[in-house]
Amino acid sequence: MRVLFAANPHKSIFQYMVPLAWALRTAGHEVRFASQPAFAATITQAGLTAVPVGRDHDRLWASRTAADTSDRGRAGIEPPYDVFEDPAKADWAYLSAGMAAAVSGRHRETNFPMIADLVAYARHWRPDLVVWDPLTFAGPIAAKAVGAAHARLLFGVDVFGGVRQLYLRLRDRRPEGERADPLADWLGAYARKYGGEYSEDMATGHFTIDQFPASLQTRAPGLDYVDMQYIPYGGPAVVPRWLRTPPERPRVALTMGLSATDVYSGYTIDTQEVLDHLADLDIELVATIADSERAALRRVPANARLVPYVPLHALAPSCAAVIHHAGAATLATVARHPVPHLSLHYHYDQPHLARKLTAHGAGLDLHTTRATGPALRRHLQRLLDEPHFTRRARDLQRETLALPTPNQVVPTLEHLTTVHRTAPAG
Repeated sequence: MRVLFAANPHKSIFQYMVPLAWALRTAGHEVRFASQPAFAATITQAGLTAVPVGRDHDRLWASRTAADTSDRGRAGIEPPYDVFEDPAKADWAYLSAGMAAAVSGRHRETNFPMIADLVAYARHWRPDLVVWDPLTFAGPIAAKAVGAAHARLLFGVDVFGGVRQLYLRLRDRRPEGERADPLADWLGAYARKYGGEYSEDMATGHFTIDQFPASLQTRAPGLDYVDMQYIPYGGPAVVPRWLRTPPERPRVALTMGLSATDVYSGYTIDTQEVLDHLADLDIELVATIADSERAALRRVPANARLVPYVPLHALAPSCAAVIHHAGAATLATVARHPVPHLSLHYHYDQPHLARKLTAHGAGLDLHTTRATGPALRRHLQRLLDEPHFTRRARDLQRETLALPTPNQVVPTLEHLTTVHRTAPAG
């Protein structure tokens, strides 16, 4: 097969897609990865073949300007998709107005620069399957134009699929003349431009590849999902020499993610307060602290090792607990090991994932507005002292590792491609 991946130029989203791209490559399929031109170096760094399409445009999550330091919309899930977490908002007036704004704003702005060029390349290369992240609607537009099967690949909870299904239910209850559907109208206009007609798969894929175990996921009713095990990939990684020596005391990792400083204005916890309140515990604290955050620290306790980065998949197996931001990739990496989690959540689907993790019993969570030094210390001590957290973490590990690997999923994708592939539009 020829498989074309399409993604917005966001490194953390791209990294969820790399293991499947390589699984398809090593199964003998041709794989190309399309994104905006400036992102080509990140793609090729992963050993994949880049296809630069369109022009560079840096707007993904919210209105991003120097004035707001990229943080507007950072807390929780951005409207109108916040109805996923707040059912009280799930009425037609809120959702229809919010969806119209999302389509005319973020979805258009992030996809328009690459649509025409991606379609042109798809018509040239003729992929059999297009794999796209839930924000890259240019992917299904190109797939529709050439009759390719296409699939969403999730980078966390299926917020977009869940809200889309809710939107359809509310829409269908409206009188015939009041069933506005800006997403379908927008995607349908492109389908017609390239010789086809809108179909609902353009919004949510012919099928959806889900990398998270059932204990952590909330699936949208009515959609087809393909289970796949999350395999960590974080870009270039070097195992430091100190990590070769087993810890003499319980090792606790602390990471608040790379996006907090790469994309946003910094951590949502007081790092100094956290370090101070863990300073007298009999632990070895390994804290991955960005240089920009470390510069603001006034003191570093003797039990802490501060590093700008260490590959979590190499660090987690040696830990007795991990404190993290409940980012999906971080959480899923730790879930591959029998290690309890303390989730300090704030952004996008982090609160949802953190609560699911706590409900499972494999950890505890605190919203960062409540993550004071004393509260964090109490929660961490519980994880270290109460064995049932480790037992439940082991259960989560078994559930995670029972999912099919990307290599094992490839035959399923081959079959589904033959089922959904059609004649090219027009």
